[in-house]
Amino acid sequence: MFPAIANRKRFSDLSEQEIIALAISSEEDDARIYRQYAEHLRTDFPDSAKIFDGMAEEEDGHREALISLHKRRFGDVIPLIRREHVAGYYTRNPVWLIGNLGLERIREEAHAMEQGAEAFYRKAAERTQDADTRALLGRLAAAEAGHDRRAGELEDEHLTDETRSEEEKTAHRQFVLTWVQPGLAGLMDGSVSTLAPIFATAFATQDTHTTFLVGLAASVGAGISMGFTEAASDDGELSGRGSPMKRGIASGVMTTLGGLGHALPYLIPHFWTATFIAMAVVFIELWSIAWIQKRYMNTPFMRAAFQVVFGGALVFAAGVLIGGG
Repeated sequence: MFPAIANRKRFSDLSEQEIIALAISSEEDDARIYRQYAEHLRTDFPDSAKIFDGMAEEEDGHREALISLHKRRFGDVIPLIRREHVAGYYTRNPVWLIGNLGLERIREEAHAMEQGAEAFYRKAAERTQDADTRALLGRLAAAEAGHDRRAGELEDEHLTDETRSEEEKTAHRQFVLTWVQPGLAGLMDGSVSTLAPIFATAFATQDTHTTFLVGLAASVGAGISMGFTEAASDDGELSGRGSPMKRGIASGVMTTLGGLGHALPYLIPHFWTATFIAMAVVFIELWSIAWIQKRYMNTPFMRAAFQVVFGGALVFAAGVLIGGG
């Protein structure tokens, strides 16, 4: 058994003083989390940041009420107990794991936080015998349950239809710049640049195993190269393209997948069967790239199709001619 788990106290073993102390520390943590969300959103989503500022202020009010209750019942010295000290207590995802995610993901996390806090207060109210304590914990449970309503009120106060539309456009633009654009570049590079070496090897050797190994090496090598190039080319600070790590992952993974798409059929030992399947995969890949360009990059479909499909066809033909020769 892990010591960190074995040393946790069960919620049923906590005294009423420890339950109140746990609630105080949890409210303080939640207020900090909301303020960090607000700070993270303030540049691109200033109106949504105000919503989280308001939620942090409400958590401060809850904490003050709990501290006053503790002073009346147990004095000024509050025991040090936090959520990680209690087995089965609802947890919070570290801010650094979700702080870089989109606006909607942060809102979903805040909703989950309020649901967990409500469940805690209802369970804590059942444990206490003091009428004042039970009443306060019940009010806090109701307040946490009503935070969705309060968040809606804050949204109505700070988010007009115009600002909401602007924030949605900003979020979409950030998604495109951070994930779609580098991923699309990687998919195009992996799908097109590996055509020549894979099909040249295929028609030169007519050995499916050798062709697969060449395709695997070309795909993985291109993925690593594209990933590091994308991550190192722009730190995102001035361009606003987001985390270089995310962009590098998107580019590297999609480059590798683009090449593997028409390399994997050569796991089939029959050469012509594998080749025809690989050709079909290439056809699907190239038209999919054209669709993604139209969907996310607003490129006219016929122009995107001509650029990608015609370019891919030329590279494919070069590989076949070189390998066949």
